[in-house]
Amino acid sequence: MLQNFLQDFGYFALFLGTFFEGETILVLAGFLAFRGYLDINAVIATAFFGSYAGDQLWYYLGRHKGRQILDRRPRWHALGERALKHIRRHPDLWVLVFRFVYGLRTVMPVAIGLSGYPPLRYLILNGIGALIWAVALGLAAFHFGTVLEGYLGNVKRYELWVLGGLLALGALLWLRRRLKMPRNGSNGDD
Repeated sequence: MLQNFLQDFGYFALFLGTFFEGETILVLAGFLAFRGYLDINAVIATAFFGSYAGDQLWYYLGRHKGRQILDRRPRWHALGERALKHIRRHPDLWVLVFRFVYGLRTVMPVAIGLSGYPPLRYLILNGIGALIWAVALGLAAFHFGTVLEGYLGNVKRYELWVLGGLLALGALLWLRRRLKMPRNGSNGDD
């Protein structure tokens, strides 16, 4: 039943997850590939396309409505200003690595678009960054299964616990990010 569900909806869920956020669902998909439910090459390709497409959308929204987007959300505003400082100092580097920096995954493409970064250059460097991210994180999660199996023996008997733990961790991180509000007197960077 789990295998049929994952074969029918796993890649679509991975695409949507990486389009909007990414890390947790890619780790889960990498582990599922290790267990044989998904193909690691398809996981990496899907994660690349989802991440790339999502970041392109946020970049173009940032180019056209960036200030409005940042001003609507106090936390994004503070993060966006911080992101703009980084972009002004090392623009190409940040386009390549922002997905590896927790908390900046969605706001950074908005800030990059707002900064006036050239569209063609972003298209190319964002693609390179998305590919590095999908390969690195996908393979790390895949090999995490190997390490886990080395410590626990046959992972099959722990499979639901591991999957449940990864899902719970992802849900908690997502909830924490969504519910986190800047404290009074803070700049929203906590």
